[in-house]
Amino acid sequence: MAAFSEMGVMHEIAKAVEELDWLLPTDIQAESIPLILGGGDVLMAAETGSGKTGAFSIPVIQIVYETLKDQQEGKKGRASVKTGGAIFNNWQMNPYDRSTAFAIGPDGMCCQSREFKEWHGCRSTKGVTKGKYYYEVTCHDQGLCRIGWSTSQAALDLGTDKYGFGFGGTGKKSNNKQFDSYGEEFTMHDTIGCYLDLDKGQISFSKNGNDLGLAFEIPQHVKNQPFFASCVLKNAELKFNFGGEDFKHTPKTGFVALNQAPDGHAVKSSQTGCAKVSQVKASSNAPKALILEPSKELAGANSQQCEAIQKICGGPQTQGTAGDWWRGCQRSAGCSGTGDRHRGGNTRKTGRPHIHWETQSVPSPLSSP
Repeated sequence: MAAFSEMGVMHEIAKAVEELDWLLPTDIQAESIPLILGGGDVLMAAETGSGKTGAFSIPVIQIVYETLKDQQEGKKGRASVKTGGAIFNNWQMNPYDRSTAFAIGPDGMCCQSREFKEWHGCRSTKGVTKGKYYYEVTCHDQGLCRIGWSTSQAALDLGTDKYGFGFGGTGKKSNNKQFDSYGEEFTMHDTIGCYLDLDKGQISFSKNGNDLGLAFEIPQHVKNQPFFASCVLKNAELKFNFGGEDFKHTPKTGFVALNQAPDGHAVKSSQTGCAKVSQVKASSNAPKALILEPSKELAGANSQQCEAIQKICGGPQTQGTAGDWWRGCQRSAGCSGTGDRHRGGNTRKTGRPHIHWETQSVPSPLSSP
């Protein structure tokens, strides 16, 4: 149970999967579940028997469960459970200060964006006003990223205005849309050290423990502002370390871990809740989840797995039903044939929330033109 709980899976579901004899997550589950629960869009590909169904059914059930429970308790949405004021007591990435397609894992340190065409960024929950600080970022894949420091006035697209200072994987430093060669390129498995010296007004970086030298002199117009750890990603995944774990590389003399900043030199972000965090509106008959499967056999297996987990969970109950979306799609497309469907999600008018799972094959009454 502890193995699944460490990924952010709620206690009830972790207990349920343990009773199903799932003692340890598979590789695909360990990688995908935290990202889905953190708000990410995840595309998985793995061989049969690797645990893909559990990889998406566990977070789907949890998200639906929390949504229904919030509605029962009169809360606005799942965000009130997963975030809130308590996160600002910790050094982590800020779910209230991120782009729409930027996902943050339950630990607040693993970050991902799977947008191929757009950059999406985020800042930390706390900033610093005085002292010399260091944090590390490890690249988990070959996506594009920029890492560094910014003030609260900066755009989330780090390095594109005068308030953000970034270092990118292409070996470029950037500030105010000016990109200059600096250091070396970096990619998957590399660890970048980010240095901030507010006493001298300097920013520098390291790669795998090798100092890359001075990157920026902090301009006068931002010297008195708090600086936050920042990044921007394009189809990339990073893992931050503000000092909660041992650093892979020892910081330079005089620099301390970012999370060791004294209270008098640390400032909480002013971004403490806004429309960027989605709110779930209560609706008596709104779908809460939709799962599509390519065959009736796969849909049936998924349905059985979801039902087995939800029976053990307690709380808001889930139950199966089929909808008419497949027939509607056929009418829209003017096509013929049969299709397997697997639909989750209405709340019945009994006052008690339900989530529905069922498979059914639907012959179309239509003919091809």
